[in-house]
Formats: sequence, C-alpha cells, structure tokens
Amino acid sequence: MAKLKVGVIGVGGIAQCHIAGYKKNPNVELYAFCDINEERLKQQGELHGVTRLYTDVNDMMAALPELDAVSVCTWNVAHASCTIAALKAGKNVLCEKPMAMTVAEAEAMKKAAEESGKLLMIGFVRRYGNDMNILQDFIKDDYFGEIYYSKVDYLRRNGNPGGWFCDSARSGGGPLIDLGVHLIDFARYCMGNPKPVSVYAATFKKVDRSNVKTGAGYVSYGRTEKEINDVEDAATALVRFDNGAAMNVETSYNLNLPEDRNAILLYGTKGGAEVTNDVRLFSTASGYMTDTTLKADPSLDFLALFQREIDHYVACMTDGIECRSPAEDGVELMKILMGAYESAKTGHEVIL
Repeated sequence: MAKLKVGVIGVGGIAQCHIAGYKKNPNVELYAFCDINEERLKQQGELHGVTRLYTDVNDMMAALPELDAVSVCTWNVAHASCTIAALKAGKNVLCEKPMAMTVAEAEAMKKAAEESGKLLMIGFVRRYGNDMNILQDFIKDDYFGEIYYSKVDYLRRNGNPGGWFCDSARSGGGPLIDLGVHLIDFARYCMGNPKPVSVYAATFKKVDRSNVKTGAGYVSYGRTEKEINDVEDAATALVRFDNGAAMNVETSYNLNLPEDRNAILLYGTKGGAEVTNDVRLFSTASGYMTDTTLKADPSLDFLALFQREIDHYVACMTDGIECRSPAEDGVELMKILMGAYESAKTGHEVIL
C-alpha cells in the first residue's frame, strides 16, 4: 500500500507532537510544511527533511494535488480558514483543539467536511490516553451507572505561556479555551456526549505574574519581550446537559493556590472516579465502601498521547475505522466555550 502523503500547516510548538507521530507511523510520508513564519518554516524543513515548503495554505493546496491529508496546528484564529481550504481541496484534516474561534466557524468547517466527503477530526488528544481507555472499560461494564455530575479542574499557579496564547485576537481566550477544552471534552465523552443546553460562567483577570521569575514552566513557542495579554487568568463555569447531567469547570493560568491541579472527577449512581496521574475508583461492595487505584499513564506523556491520536487518524484513512473525535463533537465544545464567555460577559446564564 502506498504511504499517505501528509502535510502540516503551522509548524510551531504543538506541531512537533504531530510531526513526531507521523514520522513514527509506517503508513505515512511526511510530505510538506506550511507556515507564515518563513524562517521557522525553513528551519523545520531542514530539521525533518521536508523540502516542499509553503507560506500560504492556498498555494500549498494548489501545488500538491497528490497530498492526502494535513494537520492544522496554527494559532486558533487560523483553524477555520486553513481547515476549510484543505477540505475544499479534497484533503482529510486533523485540526488541533479548540476547533475554531466561534460556533459559526466550527459549523462552517463541519459543513465543508460534509460537502467534500473528507474526514475532519478534532484534536481532542486526551481521548487517546490510557486513563481514558481504563474508564471506557469500566463504563462498558456499567461500573458507574448513570454519570450525572462531573467536576474538572485545570489550575495553574503561574502558567501563562505568553505569546499567542495570551493574545485574544489569535487565541480566542485564555485558560478556558486553552486548558479547559481538554477536560470538558474528556468528562463529556465519559458521560456519553450529552448535548449542552446552558452554561453559567465567570471569568477573572486579577493576578499579575509579570514580575515573577520562578515557577512558570509554560512558555509559548513564539513568546516575545513585548506581549499582548488581554485574556482571562481564571474561569469557572457550570454546564447543564439535555439529559439532566451537569459539569463544573475551573481553569486558570494564574491563581493563588498551593500547587497546580489537573483533575477530572466523575460521579455516578453506582460508582465514581478521580483522574489525575492515576485513575481512582470509588464504590461499594458487600456492604463496604471501596476505593481502587489503577495505574494509568503516570506522566501523561503528551508524545505518547499524540502518537495514539495520529495513529488513529491514519487508521481512519487507511482502514476506514470510525473516528473517535469527529467534527460534531468539536462544534458542541465550541457551543460550551462560547456560551461560557458570553455568560461571563453578561453576568447571566446563556441558553445554548
């Protein structure tokens, strides 16, 4: 079987995870790169042995009719335009999260995929972790019963990456759209992907860490000395779903808490779970309260997660398997995110 010819649009930080995944997949030829930063484009081409280099996505599509698929790893603001251009050119697309900047953009992307007959997969990489695989096994065995409530926290004490992440014109927002999207999707997927019907949220911009020199550890690929920082530094939201379930969300770049926290809690009628570095299960047996800890993916190694995601994307194309993170799920997540920002702005619940 001929190898799939795959291109990467946007070759900055997150693209390195996609590139590494493609290079390890035996069914892929890493075929072309596109980036508006010509210096970075040339550097990445030399580093990975890619010679077909473009600074304009439309030029790339026109020049390479033989291209089978792309990953879109640009700033969030370019997700829609690059994805739609690739789909209209007959390419399959794996688009990084969040899907877009608005619900309308996300719906236009989904429509373009339907009209082209090509795959549009959204980069919900946490769906591909060992922790998710463990939970799905227990969900299939009805360990949890009805999962009616979840709580997700992605909290950083000093974790604003800078660069485009803190420029709302390019990112669409701060920790809610950057970090919260991972955990909201994870928990909603475990809950059976119920449709969101309303959201009530608040965002804050209260804590300035610009003069703090220690403890950051999160640095954007394009961080500069002069930064635009007009995104929230913390957010909280309550999401209600059509089946009566609810989800509480907390995210932050900057927050005065003792340590960073990344946790997903699921509450069911028969059992519950807490997902951090491990998966902890809580239930009853023979009249006793029971706790069980399962070793999942202790380091949450992003390269390993992305490898599984890339391998799944490739298998969708080569083997015709069902996509685990389709466009419609990305649209629903955009409804939650945009509803939360609108609620925070107005101070009222938003009906989705």
